[in-house]
Amino acid sequence: MGPRDQTCPGPSGRGQCLPRPATIRVVIRNAVIHITNEQPLMVDLFDMPTAADVGLICTNVRGLDGKKPIFVDYSNSIFVFPYDTIRFLEILAGAATGYETAPDESLVAVSPDGAADGADAEADLELDEEFLRKIRDV
Repeated sequence: MGPRDQTCPGPSGRGQCLPRPATIRVVIRNAVIHITNEQPLMVDLFDMPTAADVGLICTNVRGLDGKKPIFVDYSNSIFVFPYDTIRFLEILAGAATGYETAPDESLVAVSPDGAADGADAEADLELDEEFLRKIRDV
């Protein structure tokens, strides 16, 4: 008696069992899809999107609160979202290949004029006493 001869659970109880795949697929967890004129959805991606893709293939579709959206019958199904409906896609840095989870401390933020932000940024935040005096006088 092979796996196809066994009775599998189903609506009628008469389905055929198919062998399970031998490999487990790794997914990029908790990516956020921002769909045009809709609430964002959290999904698990099978692969990083590429420029050659026409749509986004994902699974485990859920709202940001973790609940299943009303248009989803089975959250473990595979979903295809056409790119023309997606405004942008958020992928955590740790999930993206080649990126670290935390920013490197050796990196320095640079302002548009090319100066490194640091002490200059703190100087800009100091209160101008002359400005405060003019406000009090008004």
